[in-house]
Amino acid sequence: MAQIRHALNTRREDDFAAWYQEVISAAGMAEESGVRGCMVIKPWGFGIWERMQRLLDDRIKATGHENCYFPIFIPLSNFEREAEHVEGFAKEMAVVTHHRLIAGPDGGLVPDPEAKLEEPLVVRPTSETIIGDAMARWVQSWRDLPLKLNQWANVVRWEMRTRMFLRTSEFLWQEGHTAHADEAEAKEHTLTMLEVYRAFADEDLALAVVAGEKPENERFPGAVETWSIEAMMQDGKALQAGTSHYLGTNFAQASGIKFQNKEGSESLAHTTSWGVSTRMVGGVIMTHGDDDGLRLPPAIAPQQVVILPMLRDKPEDQELIDYCEGLRATLAGHRVLGEPLRVMLDTKPGKAAQKRWDYVRKGVPVIIEVGGRDMESGVVSMLRRDRLWETETGKPAFQMPTREVAGQTIPDVLADIQSALLVEAQDRRDANITRGVTDFAEVEQHFAGTKYPGWVEVQWSKPTGDALDKVVERLKEHKLTIRNVPIGSAPANGPCIFTGEKAVERVLLAKAY
Repeated sequence: MAQIRHALNTRREDDFAAWYQEVISAAGMAEESGVRGCMVIKPWGFGIWERMQRLLDDRIKATGHENCYFPIFIPLSNFEREAEHVEGFAKEMAVVTHHRLIAGPDGGLVPDPEAKLEEPLVVRPTSETIIGDAMARWVQSWRDLPLKLNQWANVVRWEMRTRMFLRTSEFLWQEGHTAHADEAEAKEHTLTMLEVYRAFADEDLALAVVAGEKPENERFPGAVETWSIEAMMQDGKALQAGTSHYLGTNFAQASGIKFQNKEGSESLAHTTSWGVSTRMVGGVIMTHGDDDGLRLPPAIAPQQVVILPMLRDKPEDQELIDYCEGLRATLAGHRVLGEPLRVMLDTKPGKAAQKRWDYVRKGVPVIIEVGGRDMESGVVSMLRRDRLWETETGKPAFQMPTREVAGQTIPDVLADIQSALLVEAQDRRDANITRGVTDFAEVEQHFAGTKYPGWVEVQWSKPTGDALDKVVERLKEHKLTIRNVPIGSAPANGPCIFTGEKAVERVLLAKAY
């Protein structure tokens, strides 16, 4: 293999934002659609999302949820029942007011005044209100609880500043909604789903997230508690990768989700909601990508292995293709990470070197090249994407007998790549969380003095109301936010860096996407 260092034009350390956009383009993941803030997800990018969807859907169903689907159009009056909820989404709502267009005076199309809707319809930004209406119909008795629903859908939030996968006006997601008989069960389920997200993010996506509770100002509109998983990107910023909310009886009161309890009296249900979205694809890029493109954890790679025969447009090519097909069929019979191994033989026209680098940029975990002489010698060249270069000379990572590659070697390599990417993310996260900060001046100095400062753990007194607003404004001056209160963090043992009062917990501060 010829030495080619850095298959991208932009390096992460030079311009992380431009590098991110180049990875998406070079890997053939997505492109702009012509509608502001909306993207076309191309087959490779959607294949990654499909893998995520399959793996997470299995985890969700294992906790007793059933999939359903609700309309994308929601009556505006649904949102108006829950004041805090509508206030939280009002600036992002897209609203439909007419159902027909007619020719305008200038020849263009305009809404027909006679086709105005009786009530405006909001294009779904989230589904608590419309699902709450259904729950009110479906729940009559304690015997109907718990009700556990999940939906895979698209949502629209009219974002002011957009970036592909991370923040788009339309995105794909999963949203779960449950109703429970009491507070304890609902809170327990909120944390159950948080753990489902943590396990999915770490075990399947290798993101090395931190799970914890959000502060009051970061709660989902209308929620009593919001919990999140936070991932550290390579530029040190935080990405909220998923959230789980305990909604109390707020939405049950607004939607009328009532039931006859065991004692025969009427009670309000306690509800939860939780979701992750295609922003997790962006998280995978920014956690695992390198200066040659994307690196994919094998669990979510649409193809885990690609075999590239070195074709020369000669009659003897067919013998090489048949040889590689035999290798492909053998590998496809293996299992890795609990599933059949996904392997593709690429015999399309084109230079092998160019195709190799296309797959490098796409992040295929293992690329196998086989030439005519390799076939005769019974060897292959195997490129391992997480460790692209064995030495600075640019030699392939491995060259080995075909019989070994066709045996258990590839499944073992893929399992090792999966775990190695997680360890790499964990080590980066742990090395870039600064602890022991005792006053806000240290926080200011830390974030002002480093290009990629990571996160800072501080102790605080959990202020509320006006006191919390002052903290938020102070942080905003430095483009900082409170990410969460990590589960299992050490007890507080000093003063709050914001108020000077006795601290009650530790929180993580960071710049965030």
